[in-house]
This record gives sequence, C-alpha cells and structure tokens, in this order.
Amino acid sequence: MRRLVLFLALSLTACLELPPQTADRPPAEGTSAPVYSPQEAARAFTEVSRAVAPRAIEECRRRTRDVNCDFRIVVDPDPRAPVNAFQSVDEDGRPVLTFTASMIATVRNPDELAFVMGHEAAHHIQGHLNRQAQNAAAGAAIFAELATLTGGNEAAVEDAQKIGAVVGARSYSKEFELEADELGTIITSRAGYNPIVGAAFFSRLPDPGDRFLGTHPPNAERVEIVRRTAAQVGF
Repeated sequence: MRRLVLFLALSLTACLELPPQTADRPPAEGTSAPVYSPQEAARAFTEVSRAVAPRAIEECRRRTRDVNCDFRIVVDPDPRAPVNAFQSVDEDGRPVLTFTASMIATVRNPDELAFVMGHEAAHHIQGHLNRQAQNAAAGAAIFAELATLTGGNEAAVEDAQKIGAVVGARSYSKEFELEADELGTIITSRAGYNPIVGAAFFSRLPDPGDRFLGTHPPNAERVEIVRRTAAQVGF
C-alpha cells in the first residue's frame, strides 16, 4: 500500500495546467496568443528564476525546520509537454520546480511567471506533498477497513484502498492551493514582481467551480486571496 500511496501523491503534483489549444478550441476570451519568442522566453525564465529563488529560499528557511530549501528550477526536457508547472522533490529530497517550455511561452509577462514560480515554491515550503501523502494513506486505510468489515475479498480491499487514497489525497487539496496562493503572493512581491498582475494567469485556467472533491478552488476565490494578501504586504 505504501507504494500505491506514494504513486498517487506524486501523480497529483500537476498544479497550474492549461488545456491545449486546438483548431476547434480557440484561446479563451480576453486572452492573447503567447507573447514571448523562444529567445525572449528563455531570457525571462532565467531572470525571473534568479529573482524568485532567493526569496523562496528565505521564506523556506524562515518558516521551516530540517527542510531542504535548496530550490532547483528547471525546464521539462520534453519540448512537446503540455502547458504545466509543478513542484516535486528529487531522490535527495531537494525541491524541484518544473516548467514546461510551452508554459513559459504562454505567460504574458514576468509577473505571471514569477507568481506561478512563487506558488509552486510555496507548495514545498508548506509541506503539501507530505501532507497529501499522509491524507492518501489515511484514506486508503479507512476504505480498506470498511471493505474488510463488509466481507470484501482481496481484490475488493485493494480497489477500496485505491479509491480511499484518491479521496484522502483530495480532501484538503483546495486548501493547499489557497495556502500556496497566499504564500506565493508574498514570495512574488518580495522578488520585485506584482502578484496581482501575476494572478491574471488564473483568467486562462478553466474555472473548476466548487466541485465536491475537486482539486482546485474557484478562480475568483484564488484571486481574492491574492488581492487580500498583496494588500497586507503593501501592494
């Protein structure tokens, strides 16, 4: 079961993902095509990374104990990877913030790129991967026990574990996203970028609404968190 829980935790790290643009799916209203050339995108990514990483490290060291705060910010080596950014840890426990090339090209200004970077760093600082894994393990155990008590066979218990792990992992995922938005706002502002401008990125994310067991909160709620936090830090 430990392997199952770990797989589920790591497979749920995708965080800020846009749907692919196709011929029958035009850009969302009020948005524009990517504004960066490949050279400009690479330059912007480097500049923003150099500004955000030190502030993320400072916040990590200030808010945590015995946590690896040596952030590594990388570009996904697959040039065909969809628009996405996510936080993970490598084999040594070092936090990794991964951006796909299409993600970098999609942002409309450095503020958006900085906000996404700060948001992903915040997930690590707040221990969301570990907390998610713990929730998944608890959910798997509860569902497995229920299946056992109702006379389920081995296959039924295993299925219940899988379902319970997913339910457990998603139990507080909306709260995790709002926590990351709040701390991400602080990191973004301290790196010298405007988090309110950066949060405009949400306008291009499909609004998940307030679905039961959804992984992300409504976009309007996220923007409100950013605005309120930005006001508290003087933006």
